[in-house]
Amino acid sequence: MRSGIGLRHGHVRQILDRRPAVAFLEVHSENYMSAGGPRRRALFDLRRDYPVSLHGVGLSLGSAEGLSEHHLGRLHGLIEDYQPFLVSEHLAWSVTAGHYYNDLLPLPYSEESLAAVCRNVDRAQQRLRRPILVENPSSYLAFAQSAIPEPEFLAELVRRSGCGLLLDVNNLYVSAMNLGFAPETYLAALPSDAVGEIHLAGHAVRAVEGHSLLIDDHGSRVCDAVWALYRRTLQHIGERPALIEWDTDLPSLEVLLDEAASADAIREAERLAGAA
Repeated sequence: MRSGIGLRHGHVRQILDRRPAVAFLEVHSENYMSAGGPRRRALFDLRRDYPVSLHGVGLSLGSAEGLSEHHLGRLHGLIEDYQPFLVSEHLAWSVTAGHYYNDLLPLPYSEESLAAVCRNVDRAQQRLRRPILVENPSSYLAFAQSAIPEPEFLAELVRRSGCGLLLDVNNLYVSAMNLGFAPETYLAALPSDAVGEIHLAGHAVRAVEGHSLLIDDHGSRVCDAVWALYRRTLQHIGERPALIEWDTDLPSLEVLLDEAASADAIREAERLAGAA
């Protein structure tokens, strides 16, 4: 199975014309919640040739206030229209008191927040009539109130709600470097069978008060260290649908396809090594 790519507006015309050999296309759900228009027509056209994955950024699963029924309804309508093979969201919050923030904000890993996320995931899956995948975040700080390690938090979320996981390997690397933990230990603590998709992306490095801080900006090629972690991930959990994300400083379609080809080559090499 080839890797997928994130479908961004700057590449839509080329993909419509060329129909490149990629496994699937992933879109941000919120970009397609309008009632019609050329963007939705293009996705209907592409849906005939490619499986589609919906990746949300605005459901706010970490919100203590619960989920917006209006947003859930619009997402349900999108699912009915496009019949995606995967639906995913982030372990974050972005809404409070009716205000939407243009950020995926972190939450402390406590029993209280775990209960809130489980309620929200249960409600989402009930309304959407399907399980969803929850993505691990990129982290830049750790809350003093976080009594539960992140992989254990995710494992318990899976156990209680029946959701799956979207393992973002770049996010895992960024968090590990920023917070000083071993990504292999994190991987070992995840319920491997629950991982339904893998994301791969680039990140930026910034100097902050004499220290290097990795920023998950999806604005460059996947670095060698993340490719190496992807290999270790495949060795640990096996093959999964993999996606190349690129959201800022969008490159040519050829560059995006080249990144997908690199992911394909690594996956094939690991498959052959496992069969030897």
